[in-house]
Amino acid sequence: MDVLRVYQIDAFTTQRYQGNPAGVVANAAGLDDAQMQLIARELNNSETAFLLPPRDDSHDVHVRFFTPTVEVPVCGHATVAAHYVLALEGGATGWRRQLTGAGVQRIETLDHDGEVRIAIEQGAPSFHATLEPALVAELAAALGVDEDALDPRCPPQFVSTGHGKLLVCLRQRATLQALAPDPAHLVALGPRVGSLGYFAFTLDTPADDDAFTWGRMFAPAIGIAEDPVTGNANGPLGAYLVRHGLLDGDDGERRYRARQTTAQGRGGWMDVVVRVEGGDPAGVRIEGRAVECFRTTLPRE
Repeated sequence: MDVLRVYQIDAFTTQRYQGNPAGVVANAAGLDDAQMQLIARELNNSETAFLLPPRDDSHDVHVRFFTPTVEVPVCGHATVAAHYVLALEGGATGWRRQLTGAGVQRIETLDHDGEVRIAIEQGAPSFHATLEPALVAELAAALGVDEDALDPRCPPQFVSTGHGKLLVCLRQRATLQALAPDPAHLVALGPRVGSLGYFAFTLDTPADDDAFTWGRMFAPAIGIAEDPVTGNANGPLGAYLVRHGLLDGDDGERRYRARQTTAQGRGGWMDVVVRVEGGDPAGVRIEGRAVECFRTTLPRE
């Protein structure tokens, strides 16, 4: 019987049951949209990646991403998981061009003595206008904090590197960790701020930690109450930090570690690399590790 090869991968971590879990269907050719959506709903990860043959010579692999309720253009942690599966199944290291709903991305698989890392080149950064004061006040209320909890150095702003988020900076990590936002309020606010997802972060990191930023990610509009580790938030954040003078803006590459955890303590980390040209962010790359949690098969229907 022809079967689907299905994996559960924990991305942006080296520890099983940490990081961000993603489903991966390694041989999804022949599945229709409805079947992909049903599989994603059954696996019930924030995203499941479906690996498909290339459509033309512009790319090497076609990947589609589904939440339990909807298809999304691209997903950072599920991309890490997908290319980790390619490595597990004997795929070569080096560069691949991945076609997604956000266009073609360059993905590099690196292997150093059995340690596999996946590097994702994200799109050119784009910045929406910062939020008007009335929307900032409503955003703070939706997050369940007073306005003075927001870091004045960091105006709330939607930033995209192919798939973006509204970035919201808090003064203190304790406030970040204690956040209990109102999901319905965030969903209602989404069309007015131009974002389905909200990435709250802080630069208030412990002196003994190797991370430059800590974050939490909320996207109830697409069925994700809280995401453990988010490549499509931490990537845009790197560009944002350069734009607002919070990360060295000298030309060249700027690298830092980004950490993210949920209220329940599940999380992980990635390295963010921002290419700076003329003092402005010109490109972003994120790099992450992964670990296999389990694999199984499903019959094709």
